[in-house]
Amino acid sequence: MTELIAKTAIDRRLAGIIGPVIEGMGFELVRVRLMGGKTRILQIMADRPDGGIEVDECAAISTAISAVLDVEDPIEDNYVLEVSSPGIDRPLTRLKDFEMWKGWEARIETTELIDGRRRFKGGLAGVEGEEILIEIEEAGQEVIIGLRFDWLSDAKLILTDGLIAEMLRQKKASGVFDETQFDEIEETEGDDDVTEETKH
Repeated sequence: MTELIAKTAIDRRLAGIIGPVIEGMGFELVRVRLMGGKTRILQIMADRPDGGIEVDECAAISTAISAVLDVEDPIEDNYVLEVSSPGIDRPLTRLKDFEMWKGWEARIETTELIDGRRRFKGGLAGVEGEEILIEIEEAGQEVIIGLRFDWLSDAKLILTDGLIAEMLRQKKASGVFDETQFDEIEETEGDDDVTEETKH
């Protein structure tokens, strides 16, 4: 379990409880975050191994997770459970994500300073062993550098017109695209694609 999937001790405990449930249903856990506030929000991102999760599948995951969390009871206060897709500008939390999204722009942050910087932005160039490769601009030239996966504290795709177009193309190709979704995607840029919410 990487910090990109579950950062805090409670996030990791929750991931240990809900991860097997999600995997047992044929999906993958992308990220879990328990966020504070007046009412706490347990945000869970899940996806199919090959990408593309639908709202009814998020609802099914939410129902299954709710049942397990009611038994385990790891969160003392009331909370809202949100199960969503990773969205278009998705977080990159697993080594395979950097290979899967090769060629697309990403924003990456590291835990420690690397050559005097913690933030990197550029095109993903795949994976080599335990390193993710990213093409960045340095001294006016494009260079590919390697960053160890365990150095990363945050990573996500950058929302671009090209990325939106590719997501729409994939939805059309899979036969689940509805023309009205294009307007929704434009209106909710940066939000998650589909979300199922349950109060506890």
